[in-house]
Amino acid sequence: MKTQSFEEKLEHSKMLLEKLMNPEITLEESVKLYEEGLKNIKEAQTLIEEAKTKITVIEQANQNVEIE
Repeated sequence: MKTQSFEEKLEHSKMLLEKLMNPEITLEESVKLYEEGLKNIKEAQTLIEEAKTKITVIEQANQNVEIE
């Protein structure tokens, strides 16, 4: 299974939200979509945290180069 990018996860979350807004959806479907959406958002947040960590490492490495 291919890992989704942050942008793909964001688009998927938007699609899930659109489905949840459908007044014809059943309660059972709503709960499944809600659960999937929460999982998707958590994975997207993890990707953001990983990106922040990488940026911090790059900035620290750059500062070390400037000092030398």
